[in-house]
Amino acid sequence: MEEERLVQGQVEIFRQLFAFADSMVLKCAVELGIADIIHRNGRPMTLHQIAAELPATSPDIGCLFRIMRLLVRKHIFVQHDPPAGDGINAQPEFGLTPASRWLVKDGELSLVPMVLWENHPSALAPWHCLSKCVQEGGVAFDMAHGVDIWGYGAVNPECNQLVNSAMACTSKIIVKVVMAKYEHGFSRLGSLVDVGGGTGAAIAEIVKACPHLKGINLDLPHVVATAPEYQGITHVAGDMFMEIPKADAVFMKWLLHDWSDEHCIKILKQCKKAIPHEYGKVIILDAVLQSNVKEDAWEDTRMVFDVTMIAHTSGGKERTEVEWRKLLKDGGFNRCNIISLPTVASLIEAFPN
Repeated sequence: MEEERLVQGQVEIFRQLFAFADSMVLKCAVELGIADIIHRNGRPMTLHQIAAELPATSPDIGCLFRIMRLLVRKHIFVQHDPPAGDGINAQPEFGLTPASRWLVKDGELSLVPMVLWENHPSALAPWHCLSKCVQEGGVAFDMAHGVDIWGYGAVNPECNQLVNSAMACTSKIIVKVVMAKYEHGFSRLGSLVDVGGGTGAAIAEIVKACPHLKGINLDLPHVVATAPEYQGITHVAGDMFMEIPKADAVFMKWLLHDWSDEHCIKILKQCKKAIPHEYGKVIILDAVLQSNVKEDAWEDTRMVFDVTMIAHTSGGKERTEVEWRKLLKDGGFNRCNIISLPTVASLIEAFPN
């Protein structure tokens, strides 16, 4: 019995040890555009059919097969074996699954930019500094690159574009969920400012669904410099620690988890100054850790996001409901509602009175 437990322990260590390979083959599939090829074809395809559409003159079919075999094992693609009577030369076909549909670059909803950023060498380097963070404190991204992620983006246009695209794709996904469950929450507002809104994808989606809103997108100068024009949206270059444009409500998506409690309190106090005291509110989209809820399919992802904050931010973290309520109170918001969503984030609606 003890020997069986030890063997199972070894299995688990090897599974975790090579977990990075799952992410790497996912990135490989995205770079090759395999999901796009199958999606364009409209039906499952053989390896040779897929290879014929790859951006390569002489693709290695054997290598492609081994990549696809693992992706099938991980339920990213599905393999359809030929019927028994089709002969010895019949080939299996590979099709899309609910997972690989999120890897179609031109799909209405796609996670391709997120896959490319999180697996970029610049994003991966800080993960090698986690033990040093435990031993000495400090910021992993600074240790790896000599500057924080915001400063790095300011002088590295490629990474700035990757981060902005990753945030934009998640914005589209999460805003769709929000509008399905919270559209009424915007109905009485005349204006909304998205703080740290990147290139404006999230606020643009909200204003598109609620055209009565005046939308304001606030972010750093090098971020809004690459922002496209959206109908009903004004881009503002600024510093959220210094001043937030006035509006009926403040919207913050995946923002406060980037910052320490001290920084968040400063941001929240600026939010309070920006909104009308009698009816204004902040609308926060961020994870709410629920480690005691074992059946929550998103909790593992929330935990990984929390460690990602160690790797990529200066003191950021995911928070429990108790931590959120305390943080909001310290920032001047004594009342809040937490609304669960069918995604990794929850919606937190907070009021100054």
